[in-house]
Amino acid sequence: MSTSKPGVLALEDGSVFRGLAFGADATIAGECVFNTSMTGYQEILTDPSYFGQIVTMTAVQIGNYGLSPEDEESSGPKCAGFVVREVSPIVSNWRSRISLPDYLRKHGIPGLSEIDTRALTKKLRVDGAMKSCLSTLPISDDEAIARARGWRDMAGSDYVKDVTCREPYLWRGDAPENHNPAYFPVGTTMNAPGVPAKKFRIAAFDYGAKHTIFRKLVRHGFEVQVFPATATHEQIREHKPDGVFLSNGPGDPAALPYIHKTVTGLIPDFPIFGICLGHQMLTHALGGTTFKLKFGHRGGNQPVKNLETGKVSITAQNHGFATDPKSLEKTGAMVTEINLNDQTVEGLRHKTLPIFSVQYHPEAAPGPNDADPLFTDFYRMIEARKAGKI
Repeated sequence: MSTSKPGVLALEDGSVFRGLAFGADATIAGECVFNTSMTGYQEILTDPSYFGQIVTMTAVQIGNYGLSPEDEESSGPKCAGFVVREVSPIVSNWRSRISLPDYLRKHGIPGLSEIDTRALTKKLRVDGAMKSCLSTLPISDDEAIARARGWRDMAGSDYVKDVTCREPYLWRGDAPENHNPAYFPVGTTMNAPGVPAKKFRIAAFDYGAKHTIFRKLVRHGFEVQVFPATATHEQIREHKPDGVFLSNGPGDPAALPYIHKTVTGLIPDFPIFGICLGHQMLTHALGGTTFKLKFGHRGGNQPVKNLETGKVSITAQNHGFATDPKSLEKTGAMVTEINLNDQTVEGLRHKTLPIFSVQYHPEAAPGPNDADPLFTDFYRMIEARKAGKI
């Protein structure tokens, strides 16, 4: 479904990439980043952690298997724009219900194809993620560059408020609107083989959570009560959960003091498991700090080493900030995992409290399932806490 209509991507450093427009007719600005996943573009598009960002896929052809409602990770695409080398002219998959261009057009997201995504990715790796403008409307290079430079920085921005749920709700894994049949055998849900008979109730903060993280929690024996990011620790205590889960989400972790305060209030009393932004919220709640990475980690092929076991896992990641390891030295927490590409912190654990977190996405949508045992670890941690062993 190619088109001869022109489009443009302009970066704040004055670089301009012109190609072919697809998706919606729009002019938007955001932070330009790249994702190295070979597949899973629908999950990437609908990941709320990409709010405010223009995502460039490094895989050459995108859109070949279309999109399916069952694979949505939120209510729709959350990124600002989408950049690819080539949009597949053919959609071939029995599950597909809509093509990539039609999907983006339906949701008002502009896309750009037929540009040198390898050159763009190299520029972002060398110079760092940049403010940018993507337009599928008639616009001059100068105007596009000006719009890119005028966009607000990702650092210091609270985007969680734009993607969190508005009211608490119980995640229903067997409800048609949020059930992915791939996670349960036909005709079963909560009682699927392998699901622990005893269920633990957890309070799950939605900072921009993907649906599959809740599906995975249900699959591993949890009843999931979801709370908005603005919920206080007093509200969580009223729910009387067995544990607390902190989800992924977008923006600068340092710009969320109201979440830091809430998590700090929960630390003494509950087992806590955090992922991605939730990992960074724990960092700040414990007294640590975070910093912005040059170009971030985004893709389903990030190598992580566990310093306690020596095991290396391939993980799915999407983040532009990281924990400062030196800031953890007096917090009671220790670094448990590092990224083998740049040695940044990928996991932490408190030395005395039942608290741990990882910087990556263990639900792996898309990505490998190497991190799946973390859900079992969380279950066993709560089980041990209930038994008075920790």
